[in-house]
Amino acid sequence: MLVKKRKLRARTTNSYHMFHKYPNLAKDLPVSSSNQLWVSDITYIKVGEEFNYLFLITDSYSRKIVGWHLSDSLATQGAVKALKMAINTNKLRGGLVHHSDRGVQYCSLEYVRILNKNKIVISMTENSDPRENAIAERVNGILKDEWLNDIELKNTRQAKRILSKIIHTYNTERLHCSLDYQTPEQVHEQYEGNIKKRWKSYYKNKVNDIYL
Repeated sequence: MLVKKRKLRARTTNSYHMFHKYPNLAKDLPVSSSNQLWVSDITYIKVGEEFNYLFLITDSYSRKIVGWHLSDSLATQGAVKALKMAINTNKLRGGLVHHSDRGVQYCSLEYVRILNKNKIVISMTENSDPRENAIAERVNGILKDEWLNDIELKNTRQAKRILSKIIHTYNTERLHCSLDYQTPEQVHEQYEGNIKKRWKSYYKNKVNDIYL
């Protein structure tokens, strides 16, 4: 009875699979405009007594969530639906890079086919270090810390409705220090070039500096 209860966690990444894995092209990529680099990730949220899985695609330059889908499973279709939303709601231009971990959803034949069809360059992390996909991890944390951790979600239908409102608020109302106190929507639609950052935190590894 004195043993500390372990916190429930869900594993979202399975990189042990037969599909092709791609190199990390994002680590040395200077990002200076919207729809130049998208970062994707999956996070879990508690819904009722189970876990649901939130598939997110975020524009690296503007921090705008451009595609998302909530599913009660980790099946590839959740990632595909988020990707289709991002593609259908943005004007794409040549050279867009899609960066993700090496999870089976992102390496699957269907997901890769859609990326290739839309001439989107594929980039993936090289190990399990979350700092290789720092922006995606940061967005996950914001959604949970500022909203989701304080809400009791009863079922997937309710969760989708609430998430839609949260993501809209995040994109259009939440000001970011790293965006010169503007919203992701404002930066995504109006800016190209260097944005003045009011702060930066960083860590240095053997390969490069990753700024959050």
